[in-house]
Amino acid sequence: MRKWFIWIVILTGLDQASKRAAEYFLHYATPVEIFPSFNLMLTYNRGAAFSFLSDAGGWQRWFFVAVATAICAYILRWLSQLKPDQNRTALGLVMILSGGLGNLIDRALFAKVTDFLDVYYPSQTECLPLFYQWAGSSCHWPTFNIADIFICIGAGLLFIQILRENPNS
Repeated sequence: MRKWFIWIVILTGLDQASKRAAEYFLHYATPVEIFPSFNLMLTYNRGAAFSFLSDAGGWQRWFFVAVATAICAYILRWLSQLKPDQNRTALGLVMILSGGLGNLIDRALFAKVTDFLDVYYPSQTECLPLFYQWAGSSCHWPTFNIADIFICIGAGLLFIQILRENPNS
């Protein structure tokens, strides 16, 4: 369990450092092109995924803090009960927990989650339905952060592990 705790601290720290660096180096809502179809752009999310409930008036902050705390506690308990040979499951849980803690820290301390990664498709006419128009003629996915990446990777690892353990499901 100790090695997983160290990884949780490292990954959560990486997320927090990246968010503070974004706030230091970037100007709000001003894109900085890194590659075609990828910008750094500082934004804030007071809601949940895809800004769900971001305009709800403030009560959502503590609701999301409570939900995230409960989920993180559950994942930590699950992680502590794994057998030593369940490394793949543990890695997925560590990734999800680290991302969840990173966003929970932002929400609890700052009442908003810092996002800064902006992926887009340059042509509005050829947009996938999952993208939405941010501005101009390009289609942007909602901005996200390192914690969101950790959560997605962790969920993917858990999904793959479940398929491996239950191939006929």
